[in-house]
Amino acid sequence: MKAVFVDDAEKVVVKEATLPELKENEVQIKVSVAGICGSDIHTYKGLHPFRKPPVIIGHEVAGEVVEVGEKVTRFKVGDRVTVEPQIGTGESEGIMTGNVNYSDNRLAPGMGDWLGTMAEYFIAPEAQVLPLPDTVTYDEGVLVEPLAVGVHAAYKGEVQQTDRVAILGAGPIGLLTLIAVKDRGVENVVVTDVLEYSLEKAKEMGASSVINIKEKQNWVNEAKEVLDKGSFDKVFITAGVPGIVNDALNLLKKGGRVVTVAMFHGQQEIDIEQLQQNEKEVVGCMTYNRPDSEKALEIITKGEFGVDKVISHKLHYEEAGKGFKMVDKKLDNSVKVLISFE
Repeated sequence: MKAVFVDDAEKVVVKEATLPELKENEVQIKVSVAGICGSDIHTYKGLHPFRKPPVIIGHEVAGEVVEVGEKVTRFKVGDRVTVEPQIGTGESEGIMTGNVNYSDNRLAPGMGDWLGTMAEYFIAPEAQVLPLPDTVTYDEGVLVEPLAVGVHAAYKGEVQQTDRVAILGAGPIGLLTLIAVKDRGVENVVVTDVLEYSLEKAKEMGASSVINIKEKQNWVNEAKEVLDKGSFDKVFITAGVPGIVNDALNLLKKGGRVVTVAMFHGQQEIDIEQLQQNEKEVVGCMTYNRPDSEKALEIITKGEFGVDKVISHKLHYEEAGKGFKMVDKKLDNSVKVLISFE
């Protein structure tokens, strides 16, 4: 089969790969579309903590079941599906938590012998596969996984309908976190970024206000003034840039909560006085669990928010290298780039 490899840092190639033999509890999917995620860009740049080149890249996927293992009972050939791309026991430091994302030995595509999704075919355990309703397109279905990240972030933030929310970063995860927050009934959502076209997309997808923070020294104060209600109840960090944690703390009201959604590299400074004196909180957020994926699919199925607006480009797999460069360098007003295997 043809597959997209990150062969080395910033080197994407399409070449032949061998599909592993299907196990009795597994489902083989003919891939229609796969998505380029921010974490895939970390792999592309050689920065990902556990997914290292050379590797078949990708973990977002939607397609059609073409073969099932002999013990598979929930799916049949011809079913339209997506995948929750993580396997774990929910065990952390010897304690069973029930949260797969806490697993000490969590497995994802591109790790070990589980190949990535950017290939003509993808194999996943039946337990990780989710059926797509007929009303959900494959392009929408591939967004279940990244939207689940936003849903989990909203859960970790304990978002309430009356909250004043700021989202720092209008990339795909920031925009999908916006959708997850809007689904909880929140009206006041301010989104910040340095790219005007990304902010326009945020506005289109339901942000009440947007702020371009490029070359603005006092954007934190400007953000507080936008709603004419002072500080924010919840702040979501969806861009892991230097200084962003303290910026988020400065946006918060006393007793407010910051949720760290982005992948960070290197250290972040934290103003401990802000944290302690004002009883503010900084909460970690790691991927999702099954209820988040199911909620993401529910949001997409009801179609209220036009989640597919986040998609800016769809390229054939032979152009995957171009797609990675677009996302990495923010070229051609790219937001969410999909790779097609049709």
